[in-house]
Parts: sequence; C-alpha cells; structure tokens
Amino acid sequence: MENQKKYNINDDIDYVMISEAELKELVTKIAGQIDEDYPDPTKKLLLLCILKGSVVFMGDLMKTIKRPVEIDFMKVSSYGSGTVSSNSVNILLDIHRGDMNNLDIVIIEDIIDSGKTMKYLTQYLKNKGARSIRVAALLDKPSRRAVDFDADYIGCEIEDEFVVGYGLDYDERYRALPYVGVLKPHVYNS
Repeated sequence: MENQKKYNINDDIDYVMISEAELKELVTKIAGQIDEDYPDPTKKLLLLCILKGSVVFMGDLMKTIKRPVEIDFMKVSSYGSGTVSSNSVNILLDIHRGDMNNLDIVIIEDIIDSGKTMKYLTQYLKNKGARSIRVAALLDKPSRRAVDFDADYIGCEIEDEFVVGYGLDYDERYRALPYVGVLKPHVYNS
C-alpha cells in the first residue's frame, strides 16, 4: 500500500485555462452588467440555473449581483453519450410558476457550444409567457455554433477545447475544481 501512488485529479488537467482569480473577475463583470440592465428592484428578476454545470457559476453570480433576485432550476440535456451532442433537447426538470408573465429571466449557463439548447430554451420560456429572457454564459465556443444564437452576457470566449472545473464536468467528474482547465485528451478518448 505504501508504494501505491495516490490519485490527484489535477493530474488529468493539461493546463489551467481560467484561474480562480480570473473567474471571480468574470463573475463580477457579468453581475455588474445584469445590475445595470435590471435597475428596478421592484420587478422580479429570476436567475434560472441550468443544472448541473451552471450551479457553481450561479452561486457566485447571485452573491455578486447587488439587486434582489429569485432563483430556480431547470435540467436540460442535449447530449447523447459521452461528449457527443444529439439533435434533440430534452427537458428533464422543468420550471413551474404561475407568475411567468411578471418575470424577467436570466438563464445561467456554464458553456454555450452548438447553441441549440439555449436557442430552444429561450423560445420555450417565451412560449411559457416570460416577460423577458436573456442568457448569461460563463464560457462561449463560437467556433462550434450550429445555430444562430448569441448570449447576452459572456464571461469569455474560448477555443474548441474540452474544459472542466468550476461546475463543468466530464462523466460527472472535475466539477469541484476551483478553476477551468483543459482536460488531457487521453482521459476522454480512452
């Protein structure tokens, strides 16, 4: 047992793309933009977290926004198996509220890739009667866009790399890393 090497999850990371300090700056920037765009504290502002990847981002964001906010959650999937996106969007956990027409909703998303899920979800929430809908994405991969979609608030654009940490996962692992890192290819290609 003494000779057995201890596993360190950080060893699966090729390099840190966005540090803890940089993430805090991105969250502060987006929170400031949201505060500026929604100055009336008497109007209901709902942060709608898309589970599971966005929960860390939303937790930090809601603590940084200065105006009152409500929170809710949806779970949406557009992935088939592993790292391959499917052509359909499945709502696994829906939002049920009687006051949709009184809500300004900011969808909180960890990363926008093809754009299919966010395009579908914004239309879905419009159809449910939301007063307004915007999207805040921590990360954006415009090179992977398959549909015409742009988020309203973006932490930063990234290249087409497989990133994990700060809520982002591969096979339910790496979410708790305090930074966004690029996963070594051998981890997801094996």
